[in-house]
Amino acid sequence: MVLSRFWLAIFVSSIAFIIMGLFTNKYYSIDYVLNGKQNESILIGEKYLSELPQFIQDSIAVSSDKTFIVNPNVKGADTTYVYNKQTVKIYSGLQQSDGLLPMAKSSLMDIILPLIAYLAFFCGIMELLIISGASEKLAKMLSPMFAKVFPSIPKNHESISYMTLNFAANFLGLDSAATPFGLKAMQSLQELNEDKDKASDAQIMFMCLHAAGLTLIPTSIIGYRAAENAANPADVMLPCIITSFVGTIAAFLLVGAKQRINFKSISLLATLMGMIGGIIGLLFYVNTLDLIGKNYFTANLSGVLLLLIIGSTLVFSFIKEKNFIEHKTTVFDTFIVGANNGLKTGVMIFPYVMGMLVAISLFRNSGLFEIIGHGISFLFSHMGVAKEVTDSLPVALLRPFSSGGSRGFMIDAMRTFGPDSFAGRLSCIFQCSAETTFYVIAVYFGSVSIKNTRYTLGMMLLVDLICVITGVLVATWFFGLK
Repeated sequence: MVLSRFWLAIFVSSIAFIIMGLFTNKYYSIDYVLNGKQNESILIGEKYLSELPQFIQDSIAVSSDKTFIVNPNVKGADTTYVYNKQTVKIYSGLQQSDGLLPMAKSSLMDIILPLIAYLAFFCGIMELLIISGASEKLAKMLSPMFAKVFPSIPKNHESISYMTLNFAANFLGLDSAATPFGLKAMQSLQELNEDKDKASDAQIMFMCLHAAGLTLIPTSIIGYRAAENAANPADVMLPCIITSFVGTIAAFLLVGAKQRINFKSISLLATLMGMIGGIIGLLFYVNTLDLIGKNYFTANLSGVLLLLIIGSTLVFSFIKEKNFIEHKTTVFDTFIVGANNGLKTGVMIFPYVMGMLVAISLFRNSGLFEIIGHGISFLFSHMGVAKEVTDSLPVALLRPFSSGGSRGFMIDAMRTFGPDSFAGRLSCIFQCSAETTFYVIAVYFGSVSIKNTRYTLGMMLLVDLICVITGVLVATWFFGLK
């Protein structure tokens, strides 16, 4: 219900703002909102050639393509004059996101189709885990701990193994594997859900823990920093781990308090302390490596572990081939069945993803998001928050809505202020330590057709806020403010 109202509020407020801007001459044309492409120039006006300053008329006259560009080397600040059929079209600025119709198309071509491919492959692997009995063994091993966090899940239930694989994939920065595992976990939890239209406590806990995005190897962030020639691309790795870990603990405590989970359990505390100890131990090891060693370690650990997961699943399936014979199938046929189920899941979640993304596209292109963002930055700057922090806030504000959009702001911050500046590093921490909340809710709850998400959205946004605050504190601790 909350998500539905929020979706409606984004659409209605954006449309109202666009129409108001058109009638108050804020916009010359709103076609870009519907049909424009990201990073294209925006049409801001049209004049007769004689109405323009003489130097622009002269420049257009001598130009072979009848075009004149002002400030061509300044990103996003250029103004382009294009002469065509007695009038001159004036373009200025860059579009922040694809228009509504291109976004509807790209949500299928650029997001759902690749996602379906990942779903097909990893759902095939998960089907092997089920038939071979590997998922049952993993569930039995982890049941004592999960019984404390998810008290409504029966002992040794298969959802335990799926959630474990999802958390592990997120932990290792394997986004392509994390989503299929997570969707399988949601489908398995839905089988236990008595009210199929309403999110269960277990599903809410799983979603909020997933939203915190506990990450060990922020591979993509390190790659972007290396591309921007950072002195030490991996220097944000430890702050990212700490920030995402704090967010994960906060999610567990907040949702656990809401669901009245017993935090005094010895096994739960032991597991938590074991995780903290393991992370600290690994961080100490990484800190003993030189720059080349760190880059080599971070570049290969995730890939090696993913190959080990796939390889061990196939080997275990071969050893337990009799289980497949008992089910009157083969290892390969089982993989095909799982892949086919993954394909069906991808098709089912497409409308949910498309509906959310086009709303966000309209919200960004209307200019309403930019106004809100500038307002928040202005407010924080007058509250005494350092400029280096407010320069990074666009990444934090956009992260729950759009991973690609916030990534663009992150790269822009590194290029504008420098990859080794406080703003550049903090932007990377924001990008790494939070989840694309609205996209994730649309995908995961859409995969099981849940309409009432209860308090999930509020909790996930609260976790995002905690990650933002923690990110600022951790970045200040590690890198300091001028």
